[in-house]
Amino acid sequence: MSIREDVLEMKKEVEELKQETFAMELLKDQRKQNKRLFIILLVVLTMWFLTIGAFVYYINTTGYEEIITETAETDDGGNACVGDNCNNGVINGKGN
Repeated sequence: MSIREDVLEMKKEVEELKQETFAMELLKDQRKQNKRLFIILLVVLTMWFLTIGAFVYYINTTGYEEIITETAETDDGGNACVGDNCNNGVINGKGN
């Protein structure tokens, strides 16, 4: 082998070492980790929005508003009566 071939071989080895330094490995690992965490975040947010959407859909389809209006009636004075308490003379937790 000639000196020139040795020098070229050494340059190739140096380039390989530069590309695969410990810091570069850490950066590559960190990039992969960040990508995984971003995907997890997107999945969690999607599931959260789907849960809220399903809850709103359930409330709208079950007649939840009718239940609220039936239980929260008002007497003549405008005070809220709940359930059978209006019939027993109890308004807002106080007796008549």
